[in-house]
Amino acid sequence: MRLQLSWKPLIVSALAACTLTGCSSSELPEDAVIIDSMKEYGCNTLNVYNAGEYIADETVPMFEKLYTAHVNYVTFDSNEMLYTRLLGGSQYDVLVPSDYMIERLMKEEMLQPLDKSVITNLENVDPEVLEMQKIFDPELEYAVPYFYGSVGLVYNNQIISDEEIQQKGWDILHDPKYKGRVFAYDSQRDMFMIAFKALGYSMNTDDPTEIQNAYQWLLDMNTLVEPAYVTDEVIDGMANGEMDIAIMYSGDAAYVISENYDMSYIEPVQGTNIWVDAMVIPANSACPALANQFINFMADNDTAMNNSEFVGYTSANTEVRDYLGGEEGDFFENSAYLPRSGYEADEVFRFNAKLTKQLNELYTKVKMSIS
Repeated sequence: MRLQLSWKPLIVSALAACTLTGCSSSELPEDAVIIDSMKEYGCNTLNVYNAGEYIADETVPMFEKLYTAHVNYVTFDSNEMLYTRLLGGSQYDVLVPSDYMIERLMKEEMLQPLDKSVITNLENVDPEVLEMQKIFDPELEYAVPYFYGSVGLVYNNQIISDEEIQQKGWDILHDPKYKGRVFAYDSQRDMFMIAFKALGYSMNTDDPTEIQNAYQWLLDMNTLVEPAYVTDEVIDGMANGEMDIAIMYSGDAAYVISENYDMSYIEPVQGTNIWVDAMVIPANSACPALANQFINFMADNDTAMNNSEFVGYTSANTEVRDYLGGEEGDFFENSAYLPRSGYEADEVFRFNAKLTKQLNELYTKVKMSIS
């Protein structure tokens, strides 16, 4: 999601007196409780590292006002970029990585436990999302889920029938009649996930034969449909109907569908990646007390509402998700907003350094085969 879909100003629970009709997102109500962060926490500067365009415009300014603090908000392009910056010595107070990267940071002792006495809004998180979190954070000690979603196919429902794509799933990416009409997402992790799932394997497999079969599946896809490999360009491309099929993240798909009713979204029958992005605090944070307050603020119902409707990704907050996906919400009947739940073939990525290196090498060959 790259465009604003907000329908109301940001409000936070501490500002309950500020009704939708009573003040703007840039105002604080008269009874707002303002905290002097320097006095309370010994610091008033917070360094936040998040994915690009992954937060509402009003969120950081409101936190700064409530906590008399300054937030240095920096964005990254990938989890791997985040990891490289941390290894290089960069210091942050709050990170928002994906599940498998959080698992890696935990194993390498690069995170610190959260202060659960401060993060009381953890109770707002959907229990099913917390169960997914336990896969990479078993004791729920290090992370608070932010957004979650899936990887699936956006397709032009005027050209491709629901019946056809439901039956074929990922295998539609091998159908020659869509040659030159497919956007592939330029990501080693996502493309190999698709190949593994299309072949009936776990997306976390490290079996050499299965890896080789998945590599061949991707080479065959290149030959059969000649996909265009893209990243964020896929959003406007599908909103404008440039292709018939695209591999997309669910939040971006939700935006596309809201812009172009000829587009639909499906999580293929063979299974897919269900992912969780969550907020964590690095071990070397210079201001962990304020960082815990920021995470609690982000998990507040109304902050989460504003962020989710702005970004278009599914909030881990139960109340927000149910509202936005319900009859009065912006994403009612939007097939991409509510991820599939409890489907046996869906999986969460696990960190495997050796496998990642091997797939990177093979993916380079996959890309070269289409040039």
